[in-house]
Amino acid sequence: MIKKLLIANRGEIVSRILRTCRRMGIATVAVYSEPDGKAPYLREADEAVLIGPANPVQSYLNMEALIGAAQKTGADALHPGYGFLSERGLFAEAVVQAGLIWVGPSPQVLRTISSKSYCRQLAHAVAVPVIPGTLDLLQDAREIVQYGEQHGYPLFVKLDRGGGGKGIEVVQSAAEAEEVFKRASSIGRMAFGHDGCYLESVVARPRHIEVQFLADGFGNCVCLSERECSIQRRHQKIIEEGPSVVVTPEERRELFERTRRLVLRMGYHGAGTIENLRAADGQFYFMEINARLQVEHPVTEFLTGHDIVQHQLEIASGERLPFQQDHVTLRGHALEARVYAEDPETFFPSPGTISRISFPAEDGGLRIDHALADGFVVPPFYDPLLAKVIAWDQTRPQAVARLAQALRDFRIEGVKTTIPSNLKILEHPRFLEGDFTTAFIHEMLGEKTTAGI
Repeated sequence: MIKKLLIANRGEIVSRILRTCRRMGIATVAVYSEPDGKAPYLREADEAVLIGPANPVQSYLNMEALIGAAQKTGADALHPGYGFLSERGLFAEAVVQAGLIWVGPSPQVLRTISSKSYCRQLAHAVAVPVIPGTLDLLQDAREIVQYGEQHGYPLFVKLDRGGGGKGIEVVQSAAEAEEVFKRASSIGRMAFGHDGCYLESVVARPRHIEVQFLADGFGNCVCLSERECSIQRRHQKIIEEGPSVVVTPEERRELFERTRRLVLRMGYHGAGTIENLRAADGQFYFMEINARLQVEHPVTEFLTGHDIVQHQLEIASGERLPFQQDHVTLRGHALEARVYAEDPETFFPSPGTISRISFPAEDGGLRIDHALADGFVVPPFYDPLLAKVIAWDQTRPQAVARLAQALRDFRIEGVKTTIPSNLKILEHPRFLEGDFTTAFIHEMLGEKTTAGI
């Protein structure tokens, strides 16, 4: 088993991983940039190492600094959290070459599945339906026009190695093809060092359904649950829940079987998520693989009682999954609301100093994942996620009510937060009825959207 773990990240996910490590008796090392020097989790870890200045390129994206911190402190393993370098095959390879255990899928798997086009080809090869579009990368804008003439518009041009909602462009007509192709390619070169793009037809008014899985090194793959992630803005999630109100038991079994086929074919070890779109006609399409711990993993932990971080650490240590698919039981309903330091109307970032904070009381059905305290400075350099409020109860209406009450009891002063917008969503009649798509935020705010997306 891993003896000492370095957590190569910042914010609430560090506190989350520390919690499991303490329970498992694993020593911990936290890292921090200069503006994060007073982060509360630095006191929770056994050791803390400064890795650089505010610029993430010089700190949380600095592979040499992170590996150096692990070696300096005698850590034998590294957990990348989510974001930053968590899905970077080059970093995973450097970690392994340094003699450390990488908590995640192998460097080889990360390198291959970093190509979304490759993942679409892989899904097609194992008979998992993909969103209609191109399997190969686009060579020029003429291919967009040709596809549009055959299948119609609008279309999505997506970056082969994009992420976080970046590099998704809409083509409404042939006249826009050249400009959109050039813009998407340019974003790819600047943000991800790769300008490859592929094409997808727009799935009108979809729902975003993802499957959480665990896979060990002994050929075992277990799906824990599906999560509904349709409440999102700019392709980034705000509220997640599980199970989905539209997924039947038969559809759940089929989604799980599709997931296992994909995961076993790619030789994946660790925790991960298969993301799907559900079309208005009920058809499910594979969209992409998230090869890391997801922000919304607590939803599944509430539903199943499984500690996903613990299983990550066990699998990385070479252990076999201690349970099989028929041992997984879904219990009740759970939702997670992400609390961002953003204006609740415009969603523009709102950095600053938290002058006062008070949390709702946690219990068996309420969990707050955060790394906050009075006087904590929310820097402008990183993702503005402050906390996650996760609620569970026997039924969806009860869980929604518990989450809404917790958000009303959550007080953060000094910065603007998205708590008011979260409450607006939770109280909306369509949300309460379970009648929504990925267009919900646009429609709720009275904004125009593209083909129901």
